[in-house]
Amino acid sequence: MTLNATISARLLAAGLDPEDTERVVRGALDEDLRYGPDVTSAATAAADARAMAGVVAREPGVLAGLPVVLAVLDAAGIQPGAAEPRRADGDRIDGGTEVLRIRAPLRELLGAERTLLNFLTHLSGIATATRAWADALSGTGCAVRDTRKTTPGLRQLEKYAVRCGGGVNHRMGLGDAALIKDNHVAAAGGIAAAIAAVRAAAPGLPLEVECDTLAQVHEALEANAMLVLLDNMDLADLRSAAAMARRYPQARLEASGGLRLEAARSVAQTGIDFVAVGALTHSSPALDLGLDLVNDDRPPSGSPGRN
Repeated sequence: MTLNATISARLLAAGLDPEDTERVVRGALDEDLRYGPDVTSAATAAADARAMAGVVAREPGVLAGLPVVLAVLDAAGIQPGAAEPRRADGDRIDGGTEVLRIRAPLRELLGAERTLLNFLTHLSGIATATRAWADALSGTGCAVRDTRKTTPGLRQLEKYAVRCGGGVNHRMGLGDAALIKDNHVAAAGGIAAAIAAVRAAAPGLPLEVECDTLAQVHEALEANAMLVLLDNMDLADLRSAAAMARRYPQARLEASGGLRLEAARSVAQTGIDFVAVGALTHSSPALDLGLDLVNDDRPPSGSPGRN
């Protein structure tokens, strides 16, 4: 079984792979049905009952994940036309904002509720955290990037949420770009040797090299590294690295390691191009949104969500 063509088109327009999204969505729904059907909804909702519901923000933030929610509804047997987005991914939303209105069979809606909210709250949390970093860096010429520190199986969705929040994606996997880290340097016998080995094995592939010291930065720049990752350097060393890199117009610098939002602007003002923040995907708190049944076209009341 595959997703509806309209839903697949929405996913593609968002830069999401429909097959990968369907795999994740169906796996999430299957988790709830592993031990049998939804007995609570079957017992409390008539088989032919239909309902209208709104997905409502309980707190302000940045929205991400609406195409995934539509895929959840489709996989749960709810027609694509049943859902009406009232906001768009990337929008800043206030508490009380209705972001989606759904008209659907009640049993199917209740069965899909927790799954759709799990995706929406998680991805919106990532987008909200990313937007805070993007706002802090605004006007500096520096951008916030994610890492591969993602939830297993959810990488493409979490990196999509980063984009919704105004961030930039780093590599998606191990094959679309090379990142030479300390263990690779040790294996190759030095930074220049590691760079040469990767270029020989994968010419033309984007290449980044991690440096712990200014001496390593100099070695990487001399080897014509296009992107240098400055790992756990203080502001003084970041400034020195940026001054060094000015003699190499092709080089770009990225700071990483223990970066904090309150210091983001100071880090950016050293002259680097990117800050790498793994916490965007591995530690962002979920944004609180809930699904409320309503009796008419007025916005939902915002009552507490279900567990």
